[in-house]
Amino acid sequence: MEDQKQKLELVKKPTVNDIARVAGVSLATVDRVLNRRPGVRAVTVQKVQKAIDELGYVRDTAAANLARNRVYNFVFILPDAGNEFVEAICDQIAEQSRDQFIERTRVTIKKVAPFEPQDIVNILDGVDHLSVDGVAVFGPETPSVRDAVKRVRDKGIPVVALVSDLPSSDRDHFVGIDNVSAGRTAAQLMGRFVHRPGKVLVLTGSRLARDHLERRQGFDLVVAEEFPHLEVVASVEGRDDPDLIYKMMPGIFETYPDLVGIYSSAAGNAGLVQFLSESRISKDLVIIAHELTPLSRDALRRGTFDALISQDSGHLVRSAVRLLRATSDKVPFNKSQERIRIDIYLKENLPP
Repeated sequence: MEDQKQKLELVKKPTVNDIARVAGVSLATVDRVLNRRPGVRAVTVQKVQKAIDELGYVRDTAAANLARNRVYNFVFILPDAGNEFVEAICDQIAEQSRDQFIERTRVTIKKVAPFEPQDIVNILDGVDHLSVDGVAVFGPETPSVRDAVKRVRDKGIPVVALVSDLPSSDRDHFVGIDNVSAGRTAAQLMGRFVHRPGKVLVLTGSRLARDHLERRQGFDLVVAEEFPHLEVVASVEGRDDPDLIYKMMPGIFETYPDLVGIYSSAAGNAGLVQFLSESRISKDLVIIAHELTPLSRDALRRGTFDALISQDSGHLVRSAVRLLRATSDKVPFNKSQERIRIDIYLKENLPP
């Protein structure tokens, strides 16, 4: 009978009472440590953490948050670019907010001018650790943004880089596709679609945007290695501004009359589509662009674009929220679930 009792105790999940007993502290102290509240000496925190490790205690964060009536408050900082990809992310946040409400999560969107790091810095510096549980940042990697991310992290607030990585910062996670691989993929498509020598233009948003830089890096590597008949000319910055891109295109074709392909590595495609639709540019010109949106879908269907490289905006938002929650609660997460896939679309495989 005693042996049976011991076996039952072995399989029973450890509780906060067990932690308090093993660590030799009160339940109130265990609660402070688990919820990262101040007022506990470092040596006591170590004793509690040691007891947690010894017991194999895994916290039921959902139950704990419900008991404390906790709601996660996350801030998403997004560029106010007006392009359909960013709007798709906003739509996904709005759509998923209805579902996330059940999981006690609230997401606020803060818009900033595209490629303006100081706007991002101002928002990050205004984040209050008492009211914000995590921040997702979609913006350029600059020293000022890097330092602002560190200041947020110093407050104990998790930070996720979204779409464009900030690896030189103290950000906790990156959510987005492998942009070097995306650029390599675009180069493979371009090289296989173009069968005559000529120049290829890369349209980018900004040289400050790491995702655009990495795509260009991957593109150049593959073209140099495998497609010597193509020459990639200097990148042209469109700053995701449709009017600017539309106005620049005639001059670009005057400068490069032997242009055989365009790789639009940014998401702002409206100006490019408008120019190609109105001009008499050769139908042999190969266009590889990014992100599946209503505009790019239509351009692909009509033959204006030859291929699209895309990422699921819904997956981006879900992954960012899951990672912010997991980091805030200091619990494990499923890495494979948070890996964002590179999707390739041709006219023939467009989803309905």
